[in-house]
Amino acid sequence: MRPVAPASKCYELTMIPAPLQNILDRLTVAWHERALALKAISFALVGVVNTVVDFSIFWTTARFLHWPLVPANVAAWLVAVTFSYVMNSFVTFGPESGRILRWRDYATFAASGVAGMVASTATLVALSYVVPILMAKLLSILVSFAVNFALSHFVVFRARRPQGE
Repeated sequence: MRPVAPASKCYELTMIPAPLQNILDRLTVAWHERALALKAISFALVGVVNTVVDFSIFWTTARFLHWPLVPANVAAWLVAVTFSYVMNSFVTFGPESGRILRWRDYATFAASGVAGMVASTATLVALSYVVPILMAKLLSILVSFAVNFALSHFVVFRARRPQGE
């Protein structure tokens, strides 16, 4: 692992209070070390943008191009999962993927998305019998996030061994 310059080197010309500078330094080091919590945050932020992409494609195809709901939703999902794969390959899991797009990883990523959707749906249906639907939906989103992140971290973008080992 290569050493990371403290964030203070990036902010030398500004007057940042020491406690804030300490936090910036620690965040910079954690980001460069790719701490799991920061990966989860990055994954979530990509997911937020991905949701906007999905909705935009769906709304455009269904509302303005007058596509039937199922083809519009499938097209939106395909564009969104592709966007999500690219962003996660370059940002969230950049060091693990080598920032290289691979068809096999894309297929695995898409399959993990389907697994997340199945987990989300199963959670939604099961919880709908014991809690209000809104709570069931919110909890199912958390389950989907956990499944998708775990599969992305441990399967799709797992650290690769160097060639020759």
